[in-house]
Amino acid sequence: MQVFSVEGMTCGHCVRAVTQAVQSKDSSASVKVDLAAKEVGVESRLSAEEVISLITEEGYSAKLA
Repeated sequence: MQVFSVEGMTCGHCVRAVTQAVQSKDSSASVKVDLAAKEVGVESRLSAEEVISLITEEGYSAKLA
């Protein structure tokens, strides 16, 4: 599992947006969001760069934790 530090997530809508963004490119991806820690864990065939790009497109700042 890759863990990303994501800034800007504040609510359930943010969780859904990030989850759906990743799953739009890999429908079998497992996405676990920890709002308090500002972290997103992703188990996917996508590269870290692809995941960061997808999260960034949703308006959040992301980097590998």
